[in-house]
Amino acid sequence: MHGDVGDPVLCRHVVDTTLASFGAVNILVNNAAEQYDWDDVTQIPDDQVQRTFQTNVFSHFYMAKHALPHMHEGDTIIATSSVNAFKGNDTLIDYTATKGAIQGLVRSLAMSLVDRDIRVNAVAPSPVWTPLIPASFNEDKVAGFGGQVPMDRAGQPSEMGPAYVYLASEESSYMNGQTLHLNGGVILNT
Repeated sequence: MHGDVGDPVLCRHVVDTTLASFGAVNILVNNAAEQYDWDDVTQIPDDQVQRTFQTNVFSHFYMAKHALPHMHEGDTIIATSSVNAFKGNDTLIDYTATKGAIQGLVRSLAMSLVDRDIRVNAVAPSPVWTPLIPASFNEDKVAGFGGQVPMDRAGQPSEMGPAYVYLASEESSYMNGQTLHLNGGVILNT
């Protein structure tokens, strides 16, 4: 399905289509994001801040809002956060703010849904080669992408996938409100 996940109408459509096709929603993975590189917060256009929050945060909220009435005991919601939510980023200011908001949403939903035995967790990657990188950064930043972490390389999407599978599985049934950090060796005290 194609559309704007920051639009609650599309999110409802995605859930309804999933229910019609598969009969259930057991796992919700929120992974949509956009980011833009800014040298100064005063350069960020107002409409861009709204757009970034709409894609990166509102999509998580709307998808959960529409999926939760159909979710049951043992089901799970997995959010995509970022290392930037924990350490900040001087040029991804609006993006980083959205990832902090996602962390708050994960923790709040986890507490809110614990009595229903629906778990909510997050994965916080950084840096990872995705189409977002060349779309967001200039050529020089793309060339050096990944050099900012101890492993001196960017991760691959295939290295992130197993964390999502784990959080979706029953093997993670004792995890709730937590974040898995896949970030090339950046040590965080979270």
